[in-house]
Amino acid sequence: MELFLQQLFNGLTLGSVYILVGIGLTLVFGILHVPNFAHGSLYLIGGYITLIVMRSWGVHYFIAILVSILVVALLAVLMERIVFHPLRNAPPIHDKIAAIGLVLFFEALVSLVWGTEYHRLLTPFDQTLMVSGVAMTTQRILVIVVAGAVVTLLYLFLKKTMIGSSIIAMAQNREGAFLVGINANVVAMMTFAISGALAAIAASLASPINLVFPAMGHLVILKAFVVVIIGGMGSIPGAIIGGLILGISESLGATYISNDYKDMIAFLLLIIIMTARPRGLFAKEAY
Repeated sequence: MELFLQQLFNGLTLGSVYILVGIGLTLVFGILHVPNFAHGSLYLIGGYITLIVMRSWGVHYFIAILVSILVVALLAVLMERIVFHPLRNAPPIHDKIAAIGLVLFFEALVSLVWGTEYHRLLTPFDQTLMVSGVAMTTQRILVIVVAGAVVTLLYLFLKKTMIGSSIIAMAQNREGAFLVGINANVVAMMTFAISGALAAIAASLASPINLVFPAMGHLVILKAFVVVIIGGMGSIPGAIIGGLILGISESLGATYISNDYKDMIAFLLLIIIMTARPRGLFAKEAY
């Protein structure tokens, strides 16, 4: 029982990271209908910015995360303005090719500037607590708590603010949003900024556990797409449920089946759920 609870806790930690990345991906797709394959690059840059700021400036972990959020949010906006906005009327394959190009560019840039070595991001939250026989590091607790707080704040932002309402309106009906005077450019930039901020938070929280390296965004973005597809493209509740399902399934699968096959669980789960519910667990109307 203790082993099960331990892996359940680890799965919640992993699922929290997937939720943050998946929601950012969901927002961009819901607003612009762009499957942003370069979202993993924002995750990559977020981890490195936090690492470099802490090492170079000697600031506290939370301050480094804040800097990372600002830098990556700005980078996401530039990505939208320079790459995706000019392609808005191009054939759909063009934005996908551009996104893949961004992935290759940022990975090469990071390798050139900071090298290809694995780096450990030190955190002040490295204590271990024992609760009913379950070892809980304070960093993993922080991941779960911060993810929950961020999701709650994002929900309030979307439901209670004018900009949030504009984002939801764009996601539900683009033509109708245009007719009532919503500025599509502002909404697009804000959406990319939020997605970049979420990616930076996820990377900064996960890096002390998983290390920082140039290819760190690859597997995360694949899992994020699985989360988004399982939950339903464009559905934030779906991304939350999908992230939890995937994180817990991987953690339990690694323990009770084999750690060698834990990454396969995501795609097996995807096949099973898509067979039963081709549109995902939540239709977009659940947004």
